Amino acid sequence: MIITRTPFRMSFFGGGTDMEDYFRENQGAVISTTFDKYCYVNVRHLPRFFEYSTELVYSRIERVTEVGRIEHPLIRNAMEMLDMREIRLNYEADLPARSGLGTSSSFAVGMLNAFYALKGKYVDKRKLADEAIYLERGLCGESGGWQDQIAAAFGGLNRINFSENGYEVIPIVISPERKEKLNRNLMMFFTGFTRFSSEIQKQNEDIRKKREGRLKEMYELVEEAEQVLTRKDADLDEFGRLLDYTWKLKKQTGSGVSTDSIDALYEAGMRAGALGGKLLGAGGGGFLLFYVPLEYQKKVAEAMQGLLHVPFRFENEGAKVLYYVAEDYQAI
Repeated sequence: MIITRTPFRMSFFGGGTDMEDYFRENQGAVISTTFDKYCYVNVRHLPRFFEYSTELVYSRIERVTEVGRIEHPLIRNAMEMLDMREIRLNYEADLPARSGLGTSSSFAVGMLNAFYALKGKYVDKRKLADEAIYLERGLCGESGGWQDQIAAAFGGLNRINFSENGYEVIPIVISPERKEKLNRNLMMFFTGFTRFSSEIQKQNEDIRKKREGRLKEMYELVEEAEQVLTRKDADLDEFGRLLDYTWKLKKQTGSGVSTDSIDALYEAGMRAGALGGKLLGAGGGGFLLFYVPLEYQKKVAEAMQGLLHVPFRFENEGAKVLYYVAEDYQAI
C-alpha cells in the first residue's frame, strides 16, 4: 500500500507567462509557494475477489473491468501511461477542487508518485513534474500552464523560469523571520465559486495576441517582487502593493478572470486595510488572497461578509511518499 501527500500552491506573480505557447517565444517566470494544505492519494493492488478489477474513489466511485472504461481522464491516461492494472485508488484533499490552487495538478503529481512507488520505483521531483505536465497538457489535452505541476512536485517558495529550453526552479532564499512575516501578512478566503482552470484558459485563447503586452509587464514584475523579498532593506509591504498591481494587469488578460462579485469583495478588502491581493488561479472564482498588515486583519476578515477564512503555513517538502509497504503482486 502507498500513500502520497502533495501540497497545493499559490501563485503570486507571473501567472500566464507559464503557458507553453507564450514562453517558447517569450521568456516567462512565476513566483509561487506551496503551503500546508494537501491532497492524499492511497493506492494498492485490488485483491482478485471482485467482479471488477479497478476501483477508484474520488468525488464519485468508479468500478470497472477495463482501464479504457475509466471515466476520469487523468486517472485513465495515467494508468495507461504507466501500465497500471488491478488497483484500488482513493483520493482525499484538504481543499475543494477547481478553486485556483492547482488541485488538479497536485492530484496528477501525487497519483504518479503513488503509481511509481507501487511499482517499487523512486522518482525524482523533476521527473514527476515533467510527467504530470505531459499527462495533463499532452495526453488529456487540458489547456493551462506548467507552473502548477512544477510547484506541487518541488515544493517551497520559488522563482520558476520558463524559456524555449524548458524550465528551471530557483528557490527564493530569505531569512526565516522575513518569510514568517510574509506568511503572517497573507490572508486567504474562499469565495465559494469554483470553475475549471482549463475553461478560463480556453475563453482567453482568442485574445492571446492582445494580452501579450500585459503578460510581458507581468513577467517584469516577477523580478521586482523577487527583489522586494530578497533585499534586506526593502519594505516587505511593497510585496502587497505589487500584488494589487499584478491583479489589475491580470484582469486585462481575459474576460473570465474576474466577476462583479469578486471585484466587490476585492474592493471591500482594500478599503478595510489590505495593501493588495489577487484571485488565485486562472480566474472566475475560488480563493481570494490578500496581503494585510497585522493591525488591519480583523477589519479585512469582517469585510469579507462571512466568507471562510483559511489560515495556512508555507511548506517546503513538495510531493512526498508518506507510507510505503511493498506488496507481493504478480500480474496475470
